[in-house]
Amino acid sequence: MRRDRAWGMVGAATAVLCAAAALAQSTRSVWDGTFTEDQAKRGESVSQKECVNCHGAALSGGEEAPALEGAGFLSNWNGLTVGDLFDRIRKSMPQDDPARLTRQQDADVLAYILSLNRFPAGKTELSAQSEVLKQIKIEPAK
Repeated sequence: MRRDRAWGMVGAATAVLCAAAALAQSTRSVWDGTFTEDQAKRGESVSQKECVNCHGAALSGGEEAPALEGAGFLSNWNGLTVGDLFDRIRKSMPQDDPARLTRQQDADVLAYILSLNRFPAGKTELSAQSEVLKQIKIEPAK
């Protein structure tokens, strides 16, 4: 019976370590190249039609809306996830007609915002699924 309990504890400890390792591997950062250059270009096109009226021509802030680039923006989103930002965009933008854009357009705009903040592009497009994007942390510094 003692031996069974010991093996059970070893099994439980192994399971905890495996789960922790899997979690560590599944968490990514905006520094990992989470969007493509083409996607960011598509997002720029959408933002020129949908975002500049409130956020300004370079998305650096307007009278009605905050900047989507720079230190202030990064400070506001530090430690949150790309999924959190995606959900905010998805549910509340454009302000005059929230949730009008497709999920893909929202992801493209988000890729453009990440590129404006000088995060590196990669080889895979940013997902349009919140669950996937919640695995990517926003970190202003590497």
